[in-house]
Amino acid sequence: NNISTRDGYGKGLLEYGKINKKVVVIDADLGKSIRTGQFAKAFPERYFNVGISEQDMICISAGMASCGKIPFANSFAIFTERAFEQIRNAVARNNMNVKIIGSHGGILTGEDGSSAQSIEDFAVYRALPNMVVVNPADAVEAESAVSVIAEHNGAVYMRLTRDKVPVLFKEDYEFKLGKGVILRGGRDAAIFATGPLVAESLKAADELAKEGIIPYVVNIHTIKPIDKEIIVKLAKETGVIITVEDHNIIGGLGSAVAEILAENCPCRFTRIGVKDVFGESGSSQELYMKYGLSYENIVEAVKEIVKNITKINHNN
Repeated sequence: NNISTRDGYGKGLLEYGKINKKVVVIDADLGKSIRTGQFAKAFPERYFNVGISEQDMICISAGMASCGKIPFANSFAIFTERAFEQIRNAVARNNMNVKIIGSHGGILTGEDGSSAQSIEDFAVYRALPNMVVVNPADAVEAESAVSVIAEHNGAVYMRLTRDKVPVLFKEDYEFKLGKGVILRGGRDAAIFATGPLVAESLKAADELAKEGIIPYVVNIHTIKPIDKEIIVKLAKETGVIITVEDHNIIGGLGSAVAEILAENCPCRFTRIGVKDVFGESGSSQELYMKYGLSYENIVEAVKEIVKNITKINHNN
């Protein structure tokens, strides 16, 4: 059963909008693509389409937040970056209660090509003080995250996918901001994955188990604030950490985990992600294979790092 995280978000936004009348939605002419149409139909007086004007969208959102509203500002992940100065100065610097939703993130966006594939958004928004960065693994998590980020008092950036991704969680799943979720127990390594690559990492774990390698698989849905406790715990337990993300290996999940390991628990570590290059047009599956993000690539990376450790231990 595959559903895109944008569909989960649209459902969650509608349901939470029924509960909390402070929620308002501001779109930059992409409501159909980001699934805010149901909210617009149900609450037309709380829905505003500002057109292709992302900087205005952010400033209007900041103004509404200053009046006690909870604005959700929606665009494609790459287009939110057009308003970076406004996000920095009007939202983050003033710690305004604005929720920025960036859909179609990563090279999973596929045929739209490199101009539309945001591979730097985690790095961009993680660097802003007061900004929370969220990347749901499936539609259920995206739906559950809506109420939680709405009730968090401060700025949030949440990335969504266009492509359908496997549903991993049951309907009663509760999203907890800043807390990693262990989806698979392990022994030999710990895979920290985010977004659609959580499902790929679970597939990889199944394949690795056939060869006697048992890795933890942990869903890191909150890039910032990241769950330092679970990273340090599993680094001490396994001595082998792998991060997996549909994002540049510079500045995203891999960098966040590396910072924690370097300061608290140095260990064997490797990053799986887009290797500091722009993508290209193609199907998401083809791109994941070519750029080293498929479950097969994860299997090979884990085997390589575990094999090297075995060699070192044997030589010692």
